[in-house]
Amino acid sequence: MGLWDKHWDMKIIVVIPAYNEAATIRSLAQDVLGLGLDLIVVDDASRDGTSDQLAELQLTLIRHQTNRGKAASLRTGIDAALEAGCDGIVTLDGDGQHRPADIPKLISAFSNNLNSLVIGARLLNREHAPKARRRANDFADFWISWAAGQRIRDSQSGFRLYPAHAAGQVLIDHSRKHGFVYESEFLIEAAHQGLKFQTVPISSYYPRQARASHFRPVVDITRIVLMVAGRLLRSGLNPSGLVEIIWRST
Repeated sequence: MGLWDKHWDMKIIVVIPAYNEAATIRSLAQDVLGLGLDLIVVDDASRDGTSDQLAELQLTLIRHQTNRGKAASLRTGIDAALEAGCDGIVTLDGDGQHRPADIPKLISAFSNNLNSLVIGARLLNREHAPKARRRANDFADFWISWAAGQRIRDSQSGFRLYPAHAAGQVLIDHSRKHGFVYESEFLIEAAHQGLKFQTVPISSYYPRQARASHFRPVVDITRIVLMVAGRLLRSGLNPSGLVEIIWRST
């Protein structure tokens, strides 16, 4: 088992949602499989031959017949991982910005607290990230932390380890319009259900060959903020949550 000797009693499955990731998906999948982990790739009706790049690799490939968005792709992969029976689910983006070599760090943190959701937070070498993206992420972090009542670093990171029990219990909208809202709302709902969060610092990494990000800072952050505002209003503005994140930030 090598790398996984200390985690032999946990089954971790990796899920990658993919849409037009032909330039990066094969090397990414090979790196994950090289760690000895099971892998599920959800091809969200790519038009660039993404699925073809995975030929002969020992993984589970699920194809959406129509493009349904990131939220639906994540939910499809998560449900498949739960059906396969697992203790935790690692998600990472298909554009190569998350390095599979960092997965052991998330698993190590998770093994110390099985009732936590681990976030691979892009806190190292942040200067490599586009300024607009950093500002948008910081803005989202404040709002999501307030609604969740816990300080969350890099709430927009798709590099996470979800406990299986939380992945099965947190059921929220994963329709197309919730494409980039889903991961943020998951954090809030999970926190309300008693889940804690851990942060594992990782480096910002943007491969040259990767396609342009599907994330639209203005549109998608606006949708996230509207979702959070609605939840805050329904909870009476969660004053204790605001005090918590201000105190944690000082």
